[in-house]
Amino acid sequence: MATFLYKLGRLAFRRRHFVALIWVALLTLAGVGAASAPPAGTTSFSIPGTEAQKAFDLLEERFPGAAADGATARVVFKAPDGEKMTDPDNKAAVEKTVSDLADGSEVASVADPYRGNAVSQDGTIAYASVKYDVSGMELEESTKDALEDAAQQARDAGLTVEVGGDALQAVPHTGATEIIGIAVAAVVLVITFGSLVAAGLPLLTALIGVGIGVSSITALASALELGSTTSILAMMIGLAVGIDYALFIVSRYRAELAEGREREEAAGRAVGTAGSAVVFAGLTVVIALVGLAVVNIPMLTKMGIAAAGTVAIAVVIALTMVPALLGYAGRRVKPAGAKGKLLGRGRESADQATEKTEDAQPKANLGTRWARFVVRRPLAVLLLGVVGLGAAAVPAASLELGLPDDGSQPTSTTQRRAYDLLSEGFGPGFNGPLMVVVDAKGSDAPQQVFTDVSDEIKGLKDVVAVTPPQPNKGGDTATITVIPDSKPSSVATEDLVHAIRDAGADIKADTGAETLVTGSTAMNIDVSQKLNDALLPYLVLVVGLAFLLLIVVFRSILVPLKAALGFLLSVMAALGAVVAVFQWGWLSGLMGVEETGPVMSMMPIFMVGVVFGLAMDYEVFLVTRMREAYVHGEQPSQAVVTGFKHGARVVTAAAVIMMAVFAGFIGSSESMVKMIGFGLAIAVFFDAFVVRMAIVPAVLALLGKKAWWLPKWLDRALPNVDVEGEGLRTLGDDGKDEDRELVRTT
Repeated sequence: MATFLYKLGRLAFRRRHFVALIWVALLTLAGVGAASAPPAGTTSFSIPGTEAQKAFDLLEERFPGAAADGATARVVFKAPDGEKMTDPDNKAAVEKTVSDLADGSEVASVADPYRGNAVSQDGTIAYASVKYDVSGMELEESTKDALEDAAQQARDAGLTVEVGGDALQAVPHTGATEIIGIAVAAVVLVITFGSLVAAGLPLLTALIGVGIGVSSITALASALELGSTTSILAMMIGLAVGIDYALFIVSRYRAELAEGREREEAAGRAVGTAGSAVVFAGLTVVIALVGLAVVNIPMLTKMGIAAAGTVAIAVVIALTMVPALLGYAGRRVKPAGAKGKLLGRGRESADQATEKTEDAQPKANLGTRWARFVVRRPLAVLLLGVVGLGAAAVPAASLELGLPDDGSQPTSTTQRRAYDLLSEGFGPGFNGPLMVVVDAKGSDAPQQVFTDVSDEIKGLKDVVAVTPPQPNKGGDTATITVIPDSKPSSVATEDLVHAIRDAGADIKADTGAETLVTGSTAMNIDVSQKLNDALLPYLVLVVGLAFLLLIVVFRSILVPLKAALGFLLSVMAALGAVVAVFQWGWLSGLMGVEETGPVMSMMPIFMVGVVFGLAMDYEVFLVTRMREAYVHGEQPSQAVVTGFKHGARVVTAAAVIMMAVFAGFIGSSESMVKMIGFGLAIAVFFDAFVVRMAIVPAVLALLGKKAWWLPKWLDRALPNVDVEGEGLRTLGDDGKDEDRELVRTT
């Protein structure tokens, strides 16, 4: 591995014009594809294997033309103080609005509140339900404008009017904080390298990689039904790993220059050593993201594969374009320890300082001093790190899962204000009605079955209202709408869904008719359950595959085991922080969280996948330096110090950059993106600075040589991937023969 990458790095450095041309051509091709691609259509949200999805499919089959997946809107009216919605002027304004809405080209139906019993008991609030022929993402802008204009006309008549539902669904935006995150990354890179040129390389390559990845996603969005969130998450992860991978290689390149090697040779050795770590770190991220397919939620699978593709692009760019750009940069990228004009020329490299005087010893850097401290007191550091992460993980015991609805929107949005008005006029459960689908095709008396199901549901706890059964044309299937007494995301509503399903099981045993519960609330409950059930198998699959991969990389059993256990600590602590902020409301104002509630159902499994992959980045880069020193003859404790001497500064910079990029997405208008951005940022903090910088060296110091133990039979069976670059010691600094061989084979 190291020898091949060494040759590849030298080839890319020497043939830099050709390499740069290829990547610019790919970026241009992806950009043209994105610009010419048709706009993304509807994003189907199907959850195979759930009762809610089964009921939804049955509705499409038995109620053809009903546009079961069509967009909906609830136009909510509130009368001025002291007036009622039944007053003549207010009633006339509402009826005018209903009439205007019914004239829309994509409108399937509009329910008049005065004919559909949609006026509150005190007469102050009413609503009109609008059903469209197409989904919210497919609605034309003219249709959305007509909806907003109709609402504005009613406001002009003196009414308070708000619009809920998914008809006004907008593409989420990330806000200015994303740019701030990139700016922070740039500052960290400048401080790390002391040069604008060296700092600009990781940023440039990361932006090119993300540009290719996101443009490709945009080009394929219509054909593959990719949602807007897919490209945002691919951008988030692609930026973070793209900067980090390039940072690792540029840092190793500068270290090779400091040892006196020529620039082409230094580029080859940087790609051969740090590049090997990048390959395996990237593989762990890809495994974690592609592994999301085991959950069997198509939307989550697409998100994972798209993000994995962007990570793969980041790896290839780091191995090829970074050495090519280093060739263009020439002497403007200084050896490690040397400073350019930006931060002054006064600081010398360690080799220069040693040559200057035999008596003076170069001052140990912060990473070296910290590693020596940990090696002297490993047990105390280990206990402090574990206890600290354990304390941060305590809130995770109170984790409640759910999917966001209009109640989690900011109070500044009309969707949230419509949600609050409906809760005020009709009760909190009105925002999450349950749709019960009764399939009596195999029954002798379908109408009697419909009545029995309706009566059974009326007798259940937490039920406010049950509408009469609405049969289809064939008379063998009916829908019943149930209004709970509690809000959609509450435990009481979840219990009601299970109670209806239990009652349906008894009815099926007696009559053969099947009773299914669907609707957005039931779908959210089923999604949460499906994700909970998939978490353990997913964790076993991803951690197991990565564990095997790390055994190959480190040729050790205990080091990969320690890496996996450390990851579990950091991800539990991160989940605890997410619960504290988004569920309990701690620091919610600082994070822009206007409404606390259940944590998004996808958060735990998505965090497990992404954080595991990113955590292994630091594990591979930091510990391969230790492994490299140990293989070259150093004692285990000294190898830990050496690993920190060369890797701590880079890993620290990489972690700060990744945190800044993820934190930049906290400003997103999409609650899911905001939560993921915060969760990943805090998880990187815990994993990089507590687990990898404290717990890892403490454990390795305690284990000593046992850390690198591997059964002899397994050692013989495993392939030698040579991540440490041991094979490069046999290569001369010219490398010409090897380069010619690589040119022939490629």
